[in-house]
Amino acid sequence: MRVHAILNRHGGTLRTTDLDLLSSAIRGEFQLHGHEIEVELVEGPEIGDRIDAQAGRKDLDVLLVGGGDGTVSSAAAAVAGSPIALAILPAGTMNLFARSLQIPMGLDPAVKALANGRVVEVDIASVNGRYFVHQFAVGMHARMVRTREKLDYRSRFGKMWASVRAVVTAASSLPTVALRIEIDGRTQVIRTPAVAISNNIYGDGHLPYADDPRGGKLGIYIMHANSRVAVLKLTIDMMRGAWKDKGNLTVLTADELVIEHRRSKSRNRAVMDGELRSLDRRSEVRIHPRGLKVLVPDEASF
Repeated sequence: MRVHAILNRHGGTLRTTDLDLLSSAIRGEFQLHGHEIEVELVEGPEIGDRIDAQAGRKDLDVLLVGGGDGTVSSAAAAVAGSPIALAILPAGTMNLFARSLQIPMGLDPAVKALANGRVVEVDIASVNGRYFVHQFAVGMHARMVRTREKLDYRSRFGKMWASVRAVVTAASSLPTVALRIEIDGRTQVIRTPAVAISNNIYGDGHLPYADDPRGGKLGIYIMHANSRVAVLKLTIDMMRGAWKDKGNLTVLTADELVIEHRRSKSRNRAVMDGELRSLDRRSEVRIHPRGLKVLVPDEASF
């Protein structure tokens, strides 16, 4: 296969990685398995343009990206529905989509597994035509990300600690949003601290990621917790995969849904794959079964 690797110098754990050494390891491992590979080191502000340029190539089989959640999400959106497969080096904080794809979490093991991997088709989701691979969320999530980005962190663990502080801060004010939600033709009006929609339903007993990336259904999580303590407890339960059978959480699945903000505000925000986004008053969310080609380890169970 012909592979092009883009490494974001400022993305996730790559900020503190010897990128010359990593680039050499990537070239050596992929060439060992008979692939043609180019490795490109990119500054953060240039990453979107470089991804788009490679995604438009007719002679490319795999686009490998290394960086944080934003880099992975941008690359997935660029190659979705095309013949090019996405390969992920897990260099983010949580690497939740990479976990769904059963990619090893260390950079060296991931390189070895991907070089000997195979291409499969998995699901991808979209909001108003904009793709995401892990989660789209409104409500408390947006406040949490805004708070986290104001904190100073320089490492993966620093970002994790900043995220914990941000959750506590966001929950302390107990923000709620008024929404109209239409799920497979059924409509309900709710006021909730948070709604999250995942690309496939989350698995049990681990961080919030899908065990089956080809399940073909959106996961929908509507929080009903009405106290700061309840919100914090439910958030912790979600992070450790203990979210089933919770009285203050409604879990649904659907092929598509519509979310409308009951109050029109110019500053409505959502979080898509960990990144803060402006939110349209009406958001149409859909899953696209097997709409994304990905390179996964040969021993992946799907």
